[in-house]
Amino acid sequence: MQIEKFSEIIAHFIGIFESTTEEMRLRTELTEGTGPAEGDAALDDLVANTPAFASDLALKDYDPEVDYRSVSYDIIYGGPHRFGRAFEESVEKLSELAHRDVSLPRFGSPQDIDVGPGEEELEVFSGPGSTVGYITQFNILYDDDYLDMTNGNHAARDTSFVTEKLAEFNSKAEIFTPFADLHRTESFEGVKQIATDMDTYIQTVKDSGQTSLGTDEPPADNPNDQSHDFVLADDEISGTYMNGKLVSETEVPILNDLLPDRGLAKLPEDPDETQTSVEQDQPAGESLEVTAGANLVANIATVINTAVISSVTAVMGDYHQIDAITQVYSYSNNDDIASTFHSSADAAANAGVTAYNIASFERDTYQPNQPQTTVDEHGDPIFPTAWRVSVINGDVSFVNWVEQYHFVSDNDTMTVTTSGSEATVLTGGNTTLNFSSLFQMGLQYDLVIVGGSIYDINSITQISLLYDNDWARTEGGADSNATIQSGDNLIWNFAAIHNVGDNDRFETMPDYMSEAQKGIEERDPTMPEGLSTDLNFQGYIGLNVLYITGNLFDMTIIKQVAVLGDSDDVTQAAAELLKNSPDAVITIDTGSNIVANIAEIVDYDSFGNTTYVAGQIYSDAILIQGGIIEHDATQPETTGAKLANEVIAFLDDDGPLGSTDNGDGIINGGHDLSWSSAHPSDVMQAVVA
Repeated sequence: MQIEKFSEIIAHFIGIFESTTEEMRLRTELTEGTGPAEGDAALDDLVANTPAFASDLALKDYDPEVDYRSVSYDIIYGGPHRFGRAFEESVEKLSELAHRDVSLPRFGSPQDIDVGPGEEELEVFSGPGSTVGYITQFNILYDDDYLDMTNGNHAARDTSFVTEKLAEFNSKAEIFTPFADLHRTESFEGVKQIATDMDTYIQTVKDSGQTSLGTDEPPADNPNDQSHDFVLADDEISGTYMNGKLVSETEVPILNDLLPDRGLAKLPEDPDETQTSVEQDQPAGESLEVTAGANLVANIATVINTAVISSVTAVMGDYHQIDAITQVYSYSNNDDIASTFHSSADAAANAGVTAYNIASFERDTYQPNQPQTTVDEHGDPIFPTAWRVSVINGDVSFVNWVEQYHFVSDNDTMTVTTSGSEATVLTGGNTTLNFSSLFQMGLQYDLVIVGGSIYDINSITQISLLYDNDWARTEGGADSNATIQSGDNLIWNFAAIHNVGDNDRFETMPDYMSEAQKGIEERDPTMPEGLSTDLNFQGYIGLNVLYITGNLFDMTIIKQVAVLGDSDDVTQAAAELLKNSPDAVITIDTGSNIVANIAEIVDYDSFGNTTYVAGQIYSDAILIQGGIIEHDATQPETTGAKLANEVIAFLDDDGPLGSTDNGDGIINGGHDLSWSSAHPSDVMQAVVA
C-alpha cells in the first residue's frame, strides 16, 4: 500500500528528519525574543490550509532496484520442488492420477511423481541375516595332594600312569563317537560338508543293518554288567534309550536319587533359621575323617532354537534332516583294599560305579493361535489380499556350536593316623562346572520360501572317562577299626533332542508357490491367486513372507567331554594313642565321585502342519551308546623308581622298559607350579582337543 511505502521512506530518512528538527529547535532558541526580520516572506497558515491549495510535485514509488526471483530447492524427504508452476499443470496431473487410482505415498507435488506406462513394482524389505555362535568352555584341574601325618619318611607316588590309562580309555571310546572330530566352521561350504559327512556315515550304518560296532568287550548277560555296545540308525528315532535298551519314561531314574553323599564335600545347604543354641557337654571324641574323593565334574548345555519359523515353508530344493546322539563312558574301579579295613555297610557305596547312557528323541507339533474369525459377515471365508515380502540374497546359516571340556586330576597320596582329637582331612571334594544355555529367538513368518535346500542338523556327543583305582593299606600293626568307602561313583550321560514340527507335514510343491517365487523375483506386486486361497492361510488378512534365494542351514552341535582321574593311595599308620583308645572312629572315603554330561536341544522346525518340498526329503537319525568297563590292575610306583618319561622318550626307541608299545612319552609336571607343568600332559590333549 501507499502508506507502507511512505513509512519505508520515512524509516530510511529518519535520521535526516531528526537532524532537521534539532536544527529548528536550536534556531528557535537563538531567535527567541526577536521579531521577524524585514523583507522575510511569511506564509499565512490560513492560506496553506485552504482547499484550493495544491502541489505540482508528482509522488513516485520507492524503488531500491533489488531484483528477486523464486528458485528451486530440495527437501530432504522429497525431490526437487519447483515453485511458481502454472496452476493448470497441477490440476491436469491430479486429474490423471485420480483416474488411474494411484495414491500419493509421500509428501510432494503431483508433478514430482513419475508414473510410467508400466505397473506398480513390489516393494521388498531386508530379511534377517545369518547368525553363528560358538561357545567353548574348558576346565583343567591338577590336584594331586601328598599328606603325611606321621614323622616317618614315605616316598612320593608317581601318578603319571593315571594319565596314560585315561588316554587309553579315550582311544577305545573313539569308535562310539564318530562325530566328535567335527570342526566348527563359518563357511557355507563347511556346513554343507558336515551335513554330507554325517549323512554318508548314517546311510552306511543303515544299509549295513548294524546293531553294534563290534567292540572287543561285548555286553554280558549279567544285568548288573553296565558294558554295552548299541547302534540304531533309521529315518526317525523316537523314544528313550538307556544303556542300549528302549525304556519307558517311568523307568528312567531320577538324577537326584542317584547322587552320592559327598560327606565333607557336599554342597552347602540353606542355613538353619532356628534360634536354638547348640551346646556340647561331653568332651570331644577321638576320630579321623578323611575324604579323598567326592569330586563333581559336570557339563550342562541347553539350546532352544527358533531362528526362522513359519506356519508354511516352501523348499524349492531338497530337505535334509539329521538327528544324532552318540554317548560313551569308560571307567575302571579296581580297588585294592587291605583286609584290616571295614567296608561301608551302605549297599550303594559297595556298588563301585553306577553308569548311565540315556538318550531321548521326541517330536511333537505346535498349535499356533489361529485367527478367531475365518469368515466375514456374509459367511464367506476370509483369505489374504496383500503380502509383505522380505528377501535375503544368498545362503543363510543359523549355527549354534557348544563345546565343553573337563580334565580333573585328583590322585592323592596320604599316610594318616589318629591324633587324640577330632580331625578331618579333605583332599578331594573338587567341583568343576561348565554351564551354557542359549535361546535363539528369531522372527516368525506366515510363509518362508527357500530357493535352495534346507539342512536341519542336531548333534550331541558325550564322553565320560573315570579312573578310580584306589589302594588302602595299613602299616606298623594298625588296628582294624577303620571304615573305608571306595565306591558309590556315578557316571551320568543324558542327551535329548526335541523337534517341534510333525514329520508327516511334507507335501508336494504346488504351482502357485513357484509362481509366488517368480513374482517376487520379478517384483510383481500381484499375489498369485492360488496362494491367496491356500487353506493354511484362511482367516489371514495379509501374509508376512520371507524369501531366501539360496540355502538355509540350521545346525546345532553340542560336544561334551568329562575326564576324571581319582586314584587315591591311603596308608593308615599305627599310633600308641590309637592302641590305648580302641573306640576311636576312623572313616576314609576315596569314592563318591560324580561325572555328568547333560545336554538338550529344542528345535522349532515349523509352527504349522505343512512344508512344501519340490526336491527330495532326506531324514536320518542315529543313536550310538557304548559302555566300557576296564579292569586295570596297574600298581603305583614311587617317584624315581623308573627312568623319567622324558628320558625314555629321547633315549629308548622301543618305549618304556620292557614294553613293546612305541607310544608318546608322558611328562609329569610333579610339584612344579609353572603353568605348563601344572596342566595335564600332552597325551591327554587328544581327549580334550
